[in-house]
Amino acid sequence: MATTLSPLAPASFPTLPPIAGVRIATANSGIRYKGRDDLLLAVLDPGTAVAGVLTRSLTCSAPVIWCRDSLPKGSARAVVVNAGNANAFTGKAGDATVQATVSAAAELAGCAPDEVYIASTGVIGIPLAADAIGKCLAPMAPNLKADSAAWEKAARAIMTTDTFPKGSVRTASIGGTTVTIAGFAKGSGMIAPDMATMLGFVFTDAAIAATALQDMLSEFTERTFNAVTVDGDTSTSDTLLLFATGKAGNAPVSSADAAELAEFRAALEDLLLDLALQVVRDGEGATKFIAITVRGADSDAAAKRIGMTVANSPLVKTAIAGEDANWGRIVAAIGRAGERADRDLIKITVGGTLICAEGMEVPGYDETPVTAHMKGKEVDIDIDLGLGKGTAKVWTCDLTHGYIDINGSYRS
Repeated sequence: MATTLSPLAPASFPTLPPIAGVRIATANSGIRYKGRDDLLLAVLDPGTAVAGVLTRSLTCSAPVIWCRDSLPKGSARAVVVNAGNANAFTGKAGDATVQATVSAAAELAGCAPDEVYIASTGVIGIPLAADAIGKCLAPMAPNLKADSAAWEKAARAIMTTDTFPKGSVRTASIGGTTVTIAGFAKGSGMIAPDMATMLGFVFTDAAIAATALQDMLSEFTERTFNAVTVDGDTSTSDTLLLFATGKAGNAPVSSADAAELAEFRAALEDLLLDLALQVVRDGEGATKFIAITVRGADSDAAAKRIGMTVANSPLVKTAIAGEDANWGRIVAAIGRAGERADRDLIKITVGGTLICAEGMEVPGYDETPVTAHMKGKEVDIDIDLGLGKGTAKVWTCDLTHGYIDINGSYRS
């Protein structure tokens, strides 16, 4: 795990209140890390609904396959997450580890196996003993707690190369009843969206049906976790799960479009975006947080594709790392994105300064304010294609030698 705190890190981990119906414990499994907790167990009250989005990687982990098969039931009673070993590309041994973990968690929670959700993150391709995780769960049961301190412990337990734990909390009203949403995530490298990004776990005490949760999560993921990138590498383990215990006392809601969910929808999307942006701010070796707005595209999808092409460009990211206002790299990325663009209509603005328009650098362009903007920790790029009404916003970070240092020695 990285030890130097990201310069883009928030001042502190937020205070997350207990969520009725959720109890959490952490422990050290001994799988990889010494002297720190690397295993999370959450036990949920009966009646908890669940929704999830999972990586679309064709080499996904055994835990992802398990979650994908369990989600249609829409019910959850336990969550088990380990850090240090992804249990991905581990063949039948990986499946055996999942089965043993699920069996142990189901026995502890007193539930059906398909009400247990699991996730793993870490090194790919190293099989675990079947009971490596399962044997640790029963001793954790006496430590299950529903207090504020448990959230930060949980967020820290699932970290790999992260330099800080990531948490967020929001409240909303449903039909006059106040409900709380709290969540945490991990992610630093191997970050490129293809459903969600890395691992995220969100809990609410609201009473909302699993189908409604799924509709909201799938929609909001596209504008949050699916709109960030660190290095263009999609993980085998990406998992984002949303749980609703129903303990707040609101009248149950069965439709994501219900009028009484308007405030909850806004709060949930805001929380997901907060967590996703914290992942970017903890990008491996990152020193700059980059926001890219694309407007005037043929469609929103086209705008997003162009934005992500710019965001994933090593040339753009290294130029920003070096505080070099080389806007030609942005132009090049736009041109190879595979979406319609017209040289003479494109306008590029960095830090509020218009750089190019009408097919060339604007007359009298002064690079000084752009260079000054790039010396800060926050960099804003605005691209107007001048073609249509499509818009998108995506986020990334710069690419520094620190990324190479971390990933060149990840297994050692």
